[in-house]
Amino acid sequence: MPYVNIKITDENVTITQKKELIKGVTQLLVDILNKRPETTHVVIDEVPIDNWGVQGELYSEIKHKYN
Repeated sequence: MPYVNIKITDENVTITQKKELIKGVTQLLVDILNKRPETTHVVIDEVPIDNWGVQGELYSEIKHKYN
C-alpha cells in the first residue's frame, strides 16, 4: 500500500490542481512500480507560508520582497 505525502504552500491551489496531482502521482506509481491504484494513497498538506522556510528565512517574507 503506497502512501505519498505532498507538501505545498497554501497559495491558492485549486481543487482541480489537487485532483491532477493525485491522479498523476497515482499513475506514476502504477506505471513505474506496478502498484494498484485502489491501494495507493496520496495526501496533500497545505502549509501556511508563515510556516515555510527557505534560504534561512520565512517564505512569506521572501515572497513579499519580490512582489
